[in-house]
Amino acid sequence: MKLLLNTDGGSRGNPGPAAYGFVIQDITSGAVIILEKCGKYLGITTNNQAEYQGLLAGVRWVVEKQPSAELVIKMDSLLIVNQIKGLYKVKSPELFPIFQEVRGLLSSIPNWSIEHTYREGNSFADSLVNEALDAQK
Repeated sequence: MKLLLNTDGGSRGNPGPAAYGFVIQDITSGAVIILEKCGKYLGITTNNQAEYQGLLAGVRWVVEKQPSAELVIKMDSLLIVNQIKGLYKVKSPELFPIFQEVRGLLSSIPNWSIEHTYREGNSFADSLVNEALDAQK
């Protein structure tokens, strides 16, 4: 099985009210089958923390539900993509524990990759972020 995880996070203000969203699709056959979608309000936090929380929640779902699947992760945060790839160091003490948890979970998945996509390529996850934020008004 091959899964696509699109994930996003955002805050209105930085820090500010924040949320994440993720969508997991089975892309094995070429048809798009949505297995899970989630948007969650986080309270007041930074944009990068929201991005990491979305990634963590999506990867956690895969490890719990489909741990042997091939996983392709796409997100629009180039910073986090490059940190997960090991190209950039995680300097923030608030982000480092989340980074470590994500990397630990990913180490249990036999075949995974992460790549940057632009906002238009991540619109479903982005819409879940906005829905979660709008629901708090």
